[in-house]
Amino acid sequence: MKRTRGTHAVVTGAGSGIGRAFAVELARRGGRVVCADLDETAAKETVVLIEAAGGEAEAVACDVSDAQAVRRMSAAAGAWLGRPPDLVVNNAGIGAGGRVVGDAPLEDWQRTLGVNLWGVIHGCHTFVPQMRERGRGGIINVASAAGFTAAPRMAAYNVSKAGVVSLSETLAAELAGTGIAVTVLCPTFVRTNIFGGELIDPGAAQLARRIAGWAGFSPERVARTTLDAHDHGRLYVLPQLDAKALWRLKRLAPAPYARAAGLMGRFAPEPETAPAEEDPS
Repeated sequence: MKRTRGTHAVVTGAGSGIGRAFAVELARRGGRVVCADLDETAAKETVVLIEAAGGEAEAVACDVSDAQAVRRMSAAAGAWLGRPPDLVVNNAGIGAGGRVVGDAPLEDWQRTLGVNLWGVIHGCHTFVPQMRERGRGGIINVASAAGFTAAPRMAAYNVSKAGVVSLSETLAAELAGTGIAVTVLCPTFVRTNIFGGELIDPGAAQLARRIAGWAGFSPERVARTTLDAHDHGRLYVLPQLDAKALWRLKRLAPAPYARAAGLMGRFAPEPETAPAEEDPS
């Protein structure tokens, strides 16, 4: 089933990175796309790209951590599309990391969970009932391999993404047989600007950017892979080989995996501290 062809879609965090890649690819597939982002200027830049290629798109400002803002965005999307969306991509997120549990400020936890987890909850809570009423639709939630790799010093980010995976699995069970498909994306390194905010220590950020530049996928490749998987009804999308390997290792040997991750974390240099920042992807 070609769910992602000619669809009416909403993409959050569409101002750059993976979100922009989703929006552009959906438009390329003949869809009309609402590009939602906290940064309305960035969302409008995505719209310009889509329109320049002959597509249709609309920019909407939205803070996904605010339930009322998501409801307002839903109303604006419905008005522009002329009906509720067929597909919602809950992509908006922020990166956070650099401190161990107990040292990381609770404010960082609250902000990270507010956007990364509650943002997805708000999107599902708002749009899934509309899809149930119509008897069809699709949800793509953007998580991360961090949701199951549980790397040290990234607790808030890890927990937020693990929550997105669990929410997606629950939704898939609840929506089985309803005509509504659910897909959760769990990438490792993607060539976006996320590392400037996610990895607080400058040395670690530089290393991550180098790894992403060498081995990371482009956001366009990740978006295409995910949309194709959604067309085939796949729940999990782990686009890279390292994500697949870590997924299997964690499931086959969870206790040894945790010990190995802990040892690797102890050998890593102590990061500098800084507050969480907005994730441009």
